[in-house]
Amino acid sequence: MAEALLNLPPDVVPADSNRGRILVIDDEPDIRESLEALLSQEGYQVDLAANAAAGLHKLESSLYDLVLLDLMMPDKSGMQVLQEIRTRDPETPVCMITAYGSVEVAVDALKNGANDYFPKPWDNEKLLIEVDGWISKRRLERENTELKRALRQRYSFPNIVGKSERMLKILDLVGQVAQSRATILITGETGTGKELIANAIHAHSARADQPFVPVHSGSVPPDLLESALFGHLKGAFTGAISARKGYFETAHRGTIFFDEIGTISLETQTKLLRVIQEREFMPLGSTETIKVDVRIVAATNADLKKFVEEGKFREDLYYRLNVINLALPPLRDRKEDIPALVEHFFTKYCRESEKFLDEHGRSRLSFEPEAMQILMDHSWPGNVRELENVVERAVVLASQPSVPADVLPEHLLEARGLHVRRDESGHLASDASLFEIVADFERRVIVEKLEACEWSQTAAAEAFRIPLSTLNQKIKRLNIEIKKRGG
Repeated sequence: MAEALLNLPPDVVPADSNRGRILVIDDEPDIRESLEALLSQEGYQVDLAANAAAGLHKLESSLYDLVLLDLMMPDKSGMQVLQEIRTRDPETPVCMITAYGSVEVAVDALKNGANDYFPKPWDNEKLLIEVDGWISKRRLERENTELKRALRQRYSFPNIVGKSERMLKILDLVGQVAQSRATILITGETGTGKELIANAIHAHSARADQPFVPVHSGSVPPDLLESALFGHLKGAFTGAISARKGYFETAHRGTIFFDEIGTISLETQTKLLRVIQEREFMPLGSTETIKVDVRIVAATNADLKKFVEEGKFREDLYYRLNVINLALPPLRDRKEDIPALVEHFFTKYCRESEKFLDEHGRSRLSFEPEAMQILMDHSWPGNVRELENVVERAVVLASQPSVPADVLPEHLLEARGLHVRRDESGHLASDASLFEIVADFERRVIVEKLEACEWSQTAAAEAFRIPLSTLNQKIKRLNIEIKKRGG
């Protein structure tokens, strides 16, 4: 069947390899092989999935320019898969392929969101023309959308990296609320960039030329926070040897940013509520109020509504702060931003260390495919801050522009499956993954070389022609016990 479907001229030369990426989901091996050969020779990158589950998994982890989807599969119908694809991604072209070539089926497929329909066996020339048309159309739409947003983002939010739909919506909202006087509550997990968003709000407001004063509530002892916020007069308390302005007075006509607002005491919450309502406060030890014009932006990684129910946070203050809510997504929900964030942090830390820079001052570093896939698969509990730390570490440890997986922290490698599992007799587990097999082989080769070098790590590194630091990382990662020389 494969030969009949292909029927390609012998002098066909593969076209540009960047023409597009296509996912073929079909349970028939001959169909998958035929489409792979046909499309690959035209310069497309082709991924294959033998069933619905495998296809949906690939769609979760990778971006495609087009999906060729079989209508009849054993684990789930093509129509069901189509509906799931459209729920997650309404834009990527999906073309159905089936041996059941009826008009009714074609109409149903199109009603459910399919872009086109190819009966088996198909006409190669027509299929290629249609595939090229859909990919070109989608790419043009995507490029136009991304260009408009990228230009807006480049000139509006130079320090915020992200092209995912969720982040672009956040940036659109930031642009809308920045010019208002409204109090804003930014919510999100630790490390999602709440202070960065607060800075962007201030920078694009009418207060941009005035102070931006961050208050890291959780790091200031409760008994000192009130004095830090409102200031004090000389002699207001033991140790107050001189008068001092508070954060509110410093931020006059500007913006004050409360990070982790949920950590402040109920007593301080009451005084903060007065500032919001009356726009005035009284320094410690004073009997006179000070008028202040300050915009308040607060942030928290806690559930303030739950705190209100538990009596830990004033309900009236909660509603005063939560006039506009910006909920930042965790990095695991916008993994398509990871490559751009990696590039951004590579350049940042290469400039700081003055290494691996090109003539334009950009980083020449890039992660090898295996390392990049590990980053894409990680759940990032520490969000962007955790990713930044990983990239900074990679810049420090990098010895060449192509950065291998060995420089990644141990917990990322173990989560990927590089921790080698063994059976009771010490042999490699029968269901070992490719990464475990490679790690086991690498371990044996390194041990053999160390034994030949009488356990001299320096000599072994020279024999392998790799930096000693790289060998030591491998030794640590692979749990190799170093023996004493001559022992």
